Amino acid sequence: MWIGFCEFDYLLGDVHSLKQKRSVVRPIVADLRKRYTVSAAEVGHLDVHRRTVIGVSAVAADRGHVVDVLDAVERSAAGHPEVELLSVRRRVISSADF
Repeated sequence: MWIGFCEFDYLLGDVHSLKQKRSVVRPIVADLRKRYTVSAAEVGHLDVHRRTVIGVSAVAADRGHVVDVLDAVERSAAGHPEVELLSVRRRVISSADF
């Protein structure tokens, strides 16, 4: 079993409240979940208005499939014009590594 995950660190645009932040972040998370059938959630900078970290994970029997899914997710995550992608952290591990 192979497990892959990414963390996307974003700078949000003209956001002045947590309510506005949710209206930007929720559609991105929902799009990633629906389009790529991955687990996705806001995982960082929860109380900061203009920053967020979105975490995404995928599990598969084949390492190549996990890498392909994460590549596609990363391209999509970078393609949202309402936010600026600052950094991406990625890791792919095998269940044998535990």
